[in-house]
Amino acid sequence: MSQTLAMTVNGRATTVTFDDPDMPLLYALRNQLGLSGPHFGCGLGQCGACTVHLDGEAARSCVTPVSAVEGRAIVTLEGLGTPASPHRLQQAFIAEQAVQCGYCANGMIMQSAALLVRTPRPTEDQVREELANNICRCGTHPRVVAAVMRAAAQG
Repeated sequence: MSQTLAMTVNGRATTVTFDDPDMPLLYALRNQLGLSGPHFGCGLGQCGACTVHLDGEAARSCVTPVSAVEGRAIVTLEGLGTPASPHRLQQAFIAEQAVQCGYCANGMIMQSAALLVRTPRPTEDQVREELANNICRCGTHPRVVAAVMRAAAQG
């Protein structure tokens, strides 16, 4: 039997419907709400492509059951900034050309945004440690770190 759950996504109250309470939040975000920022990567919470903010903290949406987010605030890449008004990290990623294929960009940006809230002026080592569990197969980590450092300097 289907259940309905209320949550806030990118500042808007919304509901999703699900049959299985263990359905990943990622599926609700992509399939029901049409958000394409978070990507399916590994499905195990190990690569970071699906990262969103859950009540301000970075969380892997592929391993977060939709039943665990009722009444909680979720922010996806689409809610971080807009094409007309991008977040400083999004601007920095563009300026540093930190994206090659772009598949990891969602996770890199969302994980870095959570870091900058906790640590507004991180060191390069702190950025590297924060992103150590975000996988990029294209090898753009040096440019990603440069982008995060640029965004931190602008904060």
